Amino acid sequence: MPRRIESIDLLRGIVMIIMALDHVRHFFHRDAYFFEPTDLIHTTVSLFFTRWITHFCAPVFVFLAGVSAYLYGVKKTRREEYGLYL
Repeated sequence: MPRRIESIDLLRGIVMIIMALDHVRHFFHRDAYFFEPTDLIHTTVSLFFTRWITHFCAPVFVFLAGVSAYLYGVKKTRREEYGLYL
């Protein structure tokens, strides 16, 4: 059974938690319906920061998916990769 790299899974989990918090922000922050968190005139520091940090989540998640795919593919031979078992 192949071993997983725990640091990749940990970072991916942290990114998913941050994104989930951003998606449910409207349910917990009443003013989120009236203005954007990135509107500097109406927002608070904590609300702006939580919205700002989510801009890095998607690229990090895609990068980690690419790293995982690369590491998965490096371990296999051409025959294993295409399922050519004789």
